[in-house]
Amino acid sequence: MAGRRPAPAALLLLAVAFAPISSAVRPVSDAHRSAAEELFAPSADGSFGDLESTYEAVKTFQILGLEKYNSLSGKACKFAAENLASTDSTAKDLFHAVRISGALGCGVDAGVYDGVVARLKAVIKDTNSLLEFYYSVGGLLSIKEQGHNVVLPDAESTFHAIKALSQSDGRWRYGTNSAESSTFAAGIALEALAGVVSLADAEVDPSMMVVVRNDIVKLFDTIKSYDDGTFYFDEKHVDATEYKGPIMTSASVVRGVTSFAAVASGKLDIPGDKILGLAKFFLGIGLPGSSKDCFNQIDSLSVLEDNRVFVPLILSLPTKVFSLSLKDQLKVEVTTVFGSAAPLLKVNLVQVLGTDSKVITNGNRELQYDLDKNVHYLDIAPLEIDVGKYSVVFEISLQEQERETVYATGGRNTESVFVTGLIKVDKAEIGISDNDAGTVESVQKLDLLKDTKVSLSANHLQKLRLSFQLTTPLGLTFKPHQVFLKLKHESKVEHLFVVPGSARQFKIVLVSISTLEFALLVLWMLNVTNGLDQTLNYLEKLHIHTN
Repeated sequence: MAGRRPAPAALLLLAVAFAPISSAVRPVSDAHRSAAEELFAPSADGSFGDLESTYEAVKTFQILGLEKYNSLSGKACKFAAENLASTDSTAKDLFHAVRISGALGCGVDAGVYDGVVARLKAVIKDTNSLLEFYYSVGGLLSIKEQGHNVVLPDAESTFHAIKALSQSDGRWRYGTNSAESSTFAAGIALEALAGVVSLADAEVDPSMMVVVRNDIVKLFDTIKSYDDGTFYFDEKHVDATEYKGPIMTSASVVRGVTSFAAVASGKLDIPGDKILGLAKFFLGIGLPGSSKDCFNQIDSLSVLEDNRVFVPLILSLPTKVFSLSLKDQLKVEVTTVFGSAAPLLKVNLVQVLGTDSKVITNGNRELQYDLDKNVHYLDIAPLEIDVGKYSVVFEISLQEQERETVYATGGRNTESVFVTGLIKVDKAEIGISDNDAGTVESVQKLDLLKDTKVSLSANHLQKLRLSFQLTTPLGLTFKPHQVFLKLKHESKVEHLFVVPGSARQFKIVLVSISTLEFALLVLWMLNVTNGLDQTLNYLEKLHIHTN
């Protein structure tokens, strides 16, 4: 080895703790608006396909307040007018065409609407199909909402005809010849019944209204749930051709129940936590993957934003990763599903749970409220929690008692958070040991938090020994899932080693080395598994300097 210049090698040590970060439930945001514009992209001729797809695009853009909504009016209104005037249009075609005209404010001649009203009333008179009832009643109601005088003659008999298709478990059949009942059908049936009540020229039999209210209670007995308080509806046993999936099914029920609640006297007997759970379900979708899912998500949330059952209030965290080293604050937002401010309320941190639901902190700690930013906040340092993953339990309480019948808060809300911090490297030593006897020579202590360089000489029969300890910001021993040692030769060749260790010490022995110069750097990062470069970039974003 004599006569050769020592080859410099960079030694990079990385300790990583692996844990998946779950996606947070957040109110509707600009990300949803961008997704909607992408999913509802028109074809080359500027159209969105059939009438149903056109209405869904128009309605979604309208709810989200997108400028593209106004640019649709010309082509969409013309498309709707053609179908309103056509004698070949079905009740479904007329239903969607009327709704497009209403959403965009298209100018429709009163005579055209008179003809549509007559055709839809004729369908109602002769049909026993739930879908035909739904399209016809919905079309008439939309025309009435646009300022035209529309009354459904013999509304009570229509109400009874639709109710006759209901089942004992709160679900509905699509027709008298249908053998199976459906949860999706229950939603459109309730929406149709609400439309009949709105179109009636006299009060519908109160006893029948009570029966439907009981049907809704039974329907909610079939609701499904996840452990995090999310609720949703899905079909039990239906033909594959009629299966709609949980998003469409839940959307149908939400529209139906809120529509019926709007025309019923008094409040429906539905628990607030189930309404809140449905809101969490639609928000938990995140950014939908299809235009149909996007419409059902946004339309359902817009209905939940203002309804007579319960208005859900969403507790969310702007971030779920907090740094002890940066003295981050735990911040909480409570808003409606579209991000509007909630009424006066308090947010308390009631419990912090560690792994295996071990209680770390108990007792109420009220979060401070920043009115300008609409954020509740709390310093995490006094909680005496260390680096790791925790479940934090919040409790929301409305300050005005009368608001409790209007808003659903869910009582206690549990969120997963991740606490990070700079890990201290103690008792770091590097040395050369004899290959046979194992005696250590030239032992040097290192400060691995600094850009430390040391020079060691060894022959090919000797070993390099590196050892150190890791401690958390609270001084506790830290043992990550894995620690990596990276050696970089001046020729740019890199070697990666896994450093074995116990709860007390990490130590690695490398054999057959020549004279080396080492530049050592220790980095620790929680929940980053995508490699060294991304770890460094992430630390820089957190303003944690690594040299």
